[in-house]
Amino acid sequence: MSTILYPSPIFGPVHSRRLGVSLGINLLPADGKVCSFDCVYCECGLNADYRAKTPMPTYEKVIKALENKLIDMKANGPQPDVLTFAGNGEPTCHPDFARIIHDTLILRNRYFPHAKVSVLSNSTFIKRPDVFEALKKVDNNIMKLDTVDEAYIRMLDRPVGNYSVADIVDTLKEFKGDCIIQTMFLKGSYKGKSMDNTTDEYVLPWIEAVKSIAPRQVMIYTIDRDTPGHELQKATPDELDRIVGLLSKEHIFATASY
Repeated sequence: MSTILYPSPIFGPVHSRRLGVSLGINLLPADGKVCSFDCVYCECGLNADYRAKTPMPTYEKVIKALENKLIDMKANGPQPDVLTFAGNGEPTCHPDFARIIHDTLILRNRYFPHAKVSVLSNSTFIKRPDVFEALKKVDNNIMKLDTVDEAYIRMLDRPVGNYSVADIVDTLKEFKGDCIIQTMFLKGSYKGKSMDNTTDEYVLPWIEAVKSIAPRQVMIYTIDRDTPGHELQKATPDELDRIVGLLSKEHIFATASY
């Protein structure tokens, strides 16, 4: 397996399937993962195999590196479409996440006011008031909800510590529509168990939850790179298009990345 670990605290810019020219901001260590999920499809590998030995970058290091990179891009290009918090795990677990978001927005406004600020999050820390308020300030708070089936989440996303999908859905509702839901659809198996969540058994209850959250957009996608689960398979374009169609019938704007 070809595992991807990202530099820290800044990487790219890279071309994102969903976001365009994206400058990455990685609030996690460069030498391993720090994540509250342990997804069997994670391109960064499984948590136990890639434990970080170095600390998270400090607030000061992140903001200094970000400003230096933005100054360079202003002089030499390219112009970013988006500044994306992603990387080697869950960005909202950084203790200074809210403060970093605040200063990132200031730097964005100074150097590239038309660029969006996006956060890719697994939603596990949104019950923390500082995280929730920070996510409300960014342009694209892209929140993971792979399924509403508790047993399936524990096979696919494998949350670390206490986790309740019902609590997550209830908190997502508190964004009052100002959020984007991102969902991974895939097939195949892991450790002998089917991981196919493209069927109505999983899709229809998930759509009901999405309707209750009423996000301004839903992004669905499938695996794109090597995964720790070697028997996982991509969902087909037809399967993803079917799900987009079901969402459209409910007047929910959705896009698919194949």
